[in-house]
Amino acid sequence: MIIFPAVDIKGGQAVRLKQGRADEETVFSSDPVAMARQWQDQGGKWLHVVDLDGAFSGEPVNRDLIRRICSNLDIPVQLGGGIRDIATARAYLDAGVTRLIIGTIALTDPDLFGKLCKAMPGRIGVSLDAEGGKLKTKGWVEDTGLTVYDVLPRLEEQGAAFVIYTDIDRDGMQTGVNVSALKKLAETSSVPVIAAGGVATLDDVKALYPLSRSANLEGAISGKAIYTGTLDLKEAMDWIAAQQPG
Repeated sequence: MIIFPAVDIKGGQAVRLKQGRADEETVFSSDPVAMARQWQDQGGKWLHVVDLDGAFSGEPVNRDLIRRICSNLDIPVQLGGGIRDIATARAYLDAGVTRLIIGTIALTDPDLFGKLCKAMPGRIGVSLDAEGGKLKTKGWVEDTGLTVYDVLPRLEEQGAAFVIYTDIDRDGMQTGVNVSALKKLAETSSVPVIAAGGVATLDDVKALYPLSRSANLEGAISGKAIYTGTLDLKEAMDWIAAQQPG
Protein backbone atom coordinates (compact mmCIF):
# COMPACT_ATOMS: atom_id res chain seq x y z
CA MET A 1 0.00 0.00 0.00
CA ILE A 2 1.33 3.40 -1.01
CA ILE A 3 0.72 6.71 0.76
CA PHE A 4 0.86 9.45 -1.87
CA PRO A 5 1.83 12.80 -0.28
CA ALA A 6 0.05 15.58 -2.14
CA VAL A 7 1.46 18.88 -3.35
CA ASP A 8 -1.35 21.05 -4.67
CA ILE A 9 -0.10 24.09 -6.59
CA LYS A 10 -1.96 27.37 -6.84
CA GLY A 11 -0.33 30.68 -7.67
CA GLY A 12 3.12 29.08 -7.44
CA GLN A 13 2.54 27.98 -3.84
CA ALA A 14 1.74 24.67 -2.14
CA VAL A 15 -1.82 24.96 -0.84
CA ARG A 16 -4.76 22.88 0.30
CA LEU A 17 -8.39 23.56 -0.49
CA LYS A 18 -11.33 22.56 1.66
CA GLN A 19 -13.78 20.42 -0.36
CA GLY A 20 -12.20 21.72 -3.57
CA ARG A 21 -13.35 25.32 -3.12
CA ALA A 22 -10.95 27.92 -4.51
CA ASP A 23 -12.02 30.39 -1.81
CA GLU A 24 -11.23 27.91 1.00
CA GLU A 25 -7.45 27.93 0.61
CA THR A 26 -4.63 27.40 3.09
CA VAL A 27 -1.06 28.13 1.98
CA PHE A 28 1.42 25.64 3.43
CA SER A 29 4.59 26.59 1.55
CA SER A 30 5.82 29.20 -0.89
CA ASP A 31 8.28 26.61 -2.26
CA PRO A 32 6.53 23.52 -3.69
CA VAL A 33 9.88 22.03 -4.78
CA ALA A 34 11.18 22.07 -1.20
CA MET A 35 7.86 20.64 -0.03
CA ALA A 36 8.15 17.80 -2.52
CA ARG A 37 11.68 17.02 -1.38
CA GLN A 38 10.52 16.98 2.24
CA TRP A 39 7.94 14.26 1.51
CA GLN A 40 10.51 12.23 -0.39
CA ASP A 41 12.92 12.55 2.54
CA GLN A 42 10.21 11.27 4.90
CA GLY A 43 9.86 8.06 2.93
CA GLY A 44 7.34 8.89 0.23
CA LYS A 45 7.46 6.36 -2.62
CA TRP A 46 5.41 8.54 -5.00
CA LEU A 47 4.41 12.19 -5.16
CA HIS A 48 0.90 13.30 -6.09
CA VAL A 49 0.84 16.77 -7.70
CA VAL A 50 -2.22 18.78 -8.67
CA ASP A 51 -2.05 21.93 -10.78
CA LEU A 52 -5.07 23.65 -9.25
CA ASP A 53 -4.64 26.66 -11.52
CA GLY A 54 -4.81 24.26 -14.44
CA ALA A 55 -7.85 22.45 -13.06
CA PHE A 56 -9.80 25.69 -12.76
CA SER A 57 -8.58 27.31 -16.01
CA GLY A 58 -8.57 24.17 -18.18
CA GLU A 59 -5.01 24.63 -19.39
CA PRO A 60 -1.51 24.01 -18.00
CA VAL A 61 -0.31 26.86 -15.79
CA ASN A 62 2.58 25.55 -13.70
CA ARG A 63 4.49 23.41 -16.21
CA ASP A 64 7.92 24.91 -15.44
CA LEU A 65 7.41 24.47 -11.70
CA ILE A 66 6.30 20.87 -12.21
CA ARG A 67 9.37 20.23 -14.35
CA ARG A 68 11.54 21.51 -11.49
CA ILE A 69 9.75 19.25 -9.00
CA CYS A 70 10.37 16.19 -11.19
CA SER A 71 14.03 17.03 -11.75
CA ASN A 72 14.61 17.46 -8.01
CA LEU A 73 13.13 14.09 -6.98
CA ASP A 74 14.21 10.47 -7.27
CA ILE A 75 10.65 9.16 -6.79
CA PRO A 76 7.98 9.09 -9.52
CA VAL A 77 5.41 11.86 -9.83
CA GLN A 78 1.77 11.59 -10.84
CA LEU A 79 0.05 14.77 -11.98
CA GLY A 80 -3.45 16.04 -12.52
CA GLY A 81 -5.04 19.38 -13.34
CA GLY A 82 -5.74 21.04 -16.68
CA ILE A 83 -4.67 18.12 -18.90
CA ARG A 84 -7.28 18.36 -21.64
CA ASP A 85 -5.40 17.57 -24.86
CA ILE A 86 -2.75 15.15 -26.12
CA ALA A 87 -0.10 17.86 -26.62
CA THR A 88 -0.32 18.91 -22.96
CA ALA A 89 -0.16 15.28 -21.83
CA ARG A 90 2.96 14.61 -23.90
CA ALA A 91 4.62 17.81 -22.68
CA TYR A 92 4.16 16.76 -19.06
CA LEU A 93 5.57 13.29 -19.69
CA ASP A 94 8.52 14.94 -21.44
CA ALA A 95 8.93 17.16 -18.36
CA GLY A 96 9.50 14.08 -16.22
CA VAL A 97 6.02 13.19 -14.94
CA THR A 98 5.57 9.40 -14.71
CA ARG A 99 1.80 9.19 -15.06
CA LEU A 100 -1.09 11.57 -15.62
CA ILE A 101 -4.48 11.94 -13.99
CA ILE A 102 -7.39 12.94 -16.21
CA GLY A 103 -10.54 14.33 -14.65
CA THR A 104 -12.98 16.38 -16.67
CA ILE A 105 -12.40 15.05 -20.18
CA ALA A 106 -12.65 11.43 -19.05
CA LEU A 107 -16.34 12.17 -18.48
CA THR A 108 -17.08 14.92 -21.00
CA ASP A 109 -15.01 13.75 -23.99
CA PRO A 110 -14.76 9.94 -24.00
CA ASP A 111 -13.22 9.87 -27.49
CA LEU A 112 -10.31 12.08 -26.44
CA PHE A 113 -9.82 10.09 -23.25
CA GLY A 114 -9.61 6.91 -25.30
CA LYS A 115 -7.04 8.50 -27.61
CA LEU A 116 -4.92 9.56 -24.61
CA CYS A 117 -4.96 6.04 -23.18
CA LYS A 118 -4.04 4.56 -26.54
CA ALA A 119 -1.23 7.07 -27.18
CA MET A 120 0.29 6.67 -23.70
CA PRO A 121 -0.59 3.16 -22.54
CA GLY A 122 -0.25 2.47 -18.84
CA ARG A 123 0.35 6.12 -18.00
CA ILE A 124 -3.15 7.62 -17.97
CA GLY A 125 -5.33 7.38 -14.89
CA VAL A 126 -8.69 8.92 -14.14
CA SER A 127 -9.87 10.98 -11.20
CA LEU A 128 -13.45 10.26 -10.18
CA ASP A 129 -14.66 12.88 -7.74
CA ALA A 130 -17.99 12.22 -6.06
CA GLU A 131 -20.22 14.25 -3.77
CA GLY A 132 -23.22 12.46 -2.34
CA GLY A 133 -22.35 9.57 -4.64
CA LYS A 134 -22.62 11.68 -7.81
CA LEU A 135 -19.61 12.56 -9.96
CA LYS A 136 -18.54 16.17 -10.48
CA THR A 137 -16.23 17.75 -13.08
CA LYS A 138 -14.30 20.96 -13.84
CA GLY A 139 -12.70 21.41 -10.44
CA TRP A 140 -15.74 19.96 -8.67
CA VAL A 141 -18.06 22.76 -9.79
CA GLU A 142 -20.23 20.93 -12.35
CA ASP A 143 -22.57 18.03 -11.66
CA THR A 144 -22.70 15.06 -14.05
CA GLY A 145 -25.63 13.17 -12.57
CA LEU A 146 -23.57 9.96 -12.96
CA THR A 147 -22.18 7.53 -10.41
CA VAL A 148 -18.76 5.86 -10.44
CA TYR A 149 -20.37 2.61 -11.56
CA ASP A 150 -22.05 4.29 -14.53
CA VAL A 151 -18.66 5.17 -16.04
CA LEU A 152 -16.17 2.63 -14.65
CA PRO A 153 -16.74 -0.12 -17.26
CA ARG A 154 -16.08 2.29 -20.14
CA LEU A 155 -12.98 3.77 -18.52
CA GLU A 156 -11.53 0.30 -17.89
CA GLU A 157 -12.27 -0.75 -21.46
CA GLN A 158 -10.63 2.39 -22.85
CA GLY A 159 -7.40 1.65 -21.02
CA ALA A 160 -7.39 3.67 -17.80
CA ALA A 161 -4.34 2.50 -15.87
CA PHE A 162 -5.68 3.43 -12.42
CA VAL A 163 -8.57 5.22 -10.73
CA ILE A 164 -8.40 7.88 -8.02
CA TYR A 165 -11.63 8.12 -6.06
CA THR A 166 -12.19 11.32 -4.11
CA ASP A 167 -14.97 11.62 -1.60
CA ILE A 168 -15.56 15.38 -1.88
CA ASP A 169 -17.71 15.42 1.27
CA ARG A 170 -14.63 14.37 3.24
CA ASP A 171 -11.82 16.10 1.32
CA GLY A 172 -9.79 18.41 3.54
CA MET A 173 -12.27 17.87 6.38
CA GLN A 174 -10.18 15.24 8.24
CA THR A 175 -13.31 13.27 9.09
CA GLY A 176 -11.95 9.83 8.20
CA VAL A 177 -12.25 7.68 5.10
CA ASN A 178 -15.38 6.16 3.60
CA VAL A 179 -14.19 2.57 3.92
CA SER A 180 -17.41 0.94 2.72
CA ALA A 181 -17.50 2.97 -0.51
CA LEU A 182 -13.82 2.28 -1.17
CA LYS A 183 -14.22 -1.43 -0.42
CA LYS A 184 -17.01 -1.72 -2.99
CA LEU A 185 -14.99 0.16 -5.61
CA ALA A 186 -11.73 -1.70 -4.96
CA GLU A 187 -13.55 -5.03 -5.22
CA THR A 188 -15.34 -3.97 -8.43
CA SER A 189 -12.54 -2.24 -10.34
CA SER A 190 -10.21 -4.24 -12.59
CA VAL A 191 -7.57 -1.49 -12.32
CA PRO A 192 -5.82 -0.21 -9.17
CA VAL A 193 -7.82 2.22 -7.01
CA ILE A 194 -6.31 5.10 -5.02
CA ALA A 195 -8.33 6.65 -2.21
CA ALA A 196 -8.45 10.41 -1.68
CA GLY A 197 -10.34 12.55 0.77
CA GLY A 198 -10.54 11.99 4.50
CA VAL A 199 -7.22 10.22 5.18
CA ALA A 200 -6.58 12.03 8.45
CA THR A 201 -4.79 9.70 10.85
CA LEU A 202 -2.81 6.48 11.09
CA ASP A 203 -6.07 4.78 12.04
CA ASP A 204 -7.43 5.67 8.57
CA VAL A 205 -4.38 4.07 6.97
CA LYS A 206 -4.89 0.98 9.12
CA ALA A 207 -8.58 0.85 8.12
CA LEU A 208 -7.73 0.95 4.42
CA TYR A 209 -4.73 -1.39 4.52
CA PRO A 210 -6.72 -4.67 4.35
CA LEU A 211 -8.18 -3.53 1.01
CA SER A 212 -4.66 -3.47 -0.42
CA ARG A 213 -4.41 -7.19 0.34
CA SER A 214 -7.94 -8.41 -0.37
CA ALA A 215 -9.02 -5.98 -3.10
CA ASN A 216 -7.55 -3.70 -5.75
CA LEU A 217 -6.54 -0.75 -3.53
CA GLU A 218 -3.14 0.64 -4.50
CA GLY A 219 -2.97 3.29 -1.82
CA ALA A 220 -4.23 6.59 -0.51
CA ILE A 221 -3.47 10.26 -1.12
CA SER A 222 -2.89 12.44 1.92
CA GLY A 223 -2.74 16.20 1.86
CA LYS A 224 -3.95 18.30 4.75
CA ALA A 225 -3.28 15.58 7.33
CA ILE A 226 0.46 15.36 6.62
CA TYR A 227 0.75 19.15 6.51
CA THR A 228 -1.03 19.74 9.82
CA GLY A 229 0.56 16.72 11.49
CA THR A 230 -2.47 14.56 12.26
CA LEU A 231 -0.79 11.93 10.06
CA ASP A 232 2.97 11.41 10.20
CA LEU A 233 4.05 10.23 6.74
CA LYS A 234 7.17 8.42 7.97
CA GLU A 235 5.23 6.70 10.74
CA ALA A 236 2.58 5.59 8.24
CA MET A 237 5.15 4.27 5.78
CA ASP A 238 6.97 2.44 8.58
CA TRP A 239 3.70 0.88 9.79
CA ILE A 240 2.89 -0.35 6.28
CA ALA A 241 6.40 -1.75 5.84
CA ALA A 242 6.02 -3.65 9.11
CA GLN A 243 2.93 -5.44 7.77
CA GLN A 244 4.77 -6.92 4.83
CA PRO A 245 5.49 -10.65 5.09
CA GLY A 246 9.07 -11.65 5.65
